[in-house]
Amino acid sequence: MRDYAKEVLEGSPRAAARLISWLEDEDPRALEHMERLHAHTGRAYVVGITGSPGAGKSTLTDKFTFALRKQGLTVGIVAVDPSSPFTGGAVLGDRVRMSRLAVDPGVFIRSMATRGFLGGLAKATGEVVKVLDAFGKDVIVIETVGVGQDEVDIIRLADTTCLVLVPGLGDTIQSMKAGVMEIADVFVINKADRPGADQLYAEVTSRVEQDAHIRERAWTPPVVKTVAVDDEGIDDLVEAIRSHRRFLEESGALEERRRRRAREETLQMIHGELFRRIRDRLTADGELEALVEAIAERRESPYRAVQDVLARWLRE
Repeated sequence: MRDYAKEVLEGSPRAAARLISWLEDEDPRALEHMERLHAHTGRAYVVGITGSPGAGKSTLTDKFTFALRKQGLTVGIVAVDPSSPFTGGAVLGDRVRMSRLAVDPGVFIRSMATRGFLGGLAKATGEVVKVLDAFGKDVIVIETVGVGQDEVDIIRLADTTCLVLVPGLGDTIQSMKAGVMEIADVFVINKADRPGADQLYAEVTSRVEQDAHIRERAWTPPVVKTVAVDDEGIDDLVEAIRSHRRFLEESGALEERRRRRAREETLQMIHGELFRRIRDRLTADGELEALVEAIAERRESPYRAVQDVLARWLRE
């Protein structure tokens, strides 16, 4: 068996792509390599870009990455697309919008399908970030599926989260769902050459100022105007993200965020492994189908069935 962990550390894009595919498919062969890569993670800075569908996130990601490359930084991009509920596949259109970056050896782009996983991310996104981190990328950009009320998981992975808003799509403060506005470390008003951009900018700025008075926050999110398709405002966005990174590092908040992330990841991995083992055992001996039939016919309660399964598992 090839030593994919060693190849990733040596900078092999083919090895990184293979390992990421195993992670997406939940292939157990990835586990050994991920264990060895863990000690080489934690160096990359992770930027999340999220917002409504049609906000121009892919174009913004493309221009932001290009600006980082001009500074000599290497970049990994994880572009998450919604997947078909029937085939599990995705259009993966982000590759089209980032075609000029695809031939840059300093950029690694991975498009992923959500495969029904909620929260704006794919299930394996966090593991893919670790691979790109060990791969040696200086900055990792995660572009999420269009944001909604439940799609705020990006804050659990990103060091800096950019919320992209655009005029004309109903992205006024009144229409934003609870929780979404709170995830932003940087607000980006993209397509700022459109009518209504100044009004949206004023509303977001007012909301940020109100929050600063209502609750004490060490960081006040800046509001940046961009026209990504014309390369306008990209330098301002890079500087806003750099300022937030500097704040996190100097205040110790970056270390705290990453410690909290490690705690959540550990619990999530324990949950996933327990689920996998119980599911495999129930499926292997046909017990799961018997339980489902009994529950569907109302002969058994799902609540009682869960307690019985867990009780037997814990006894064993």
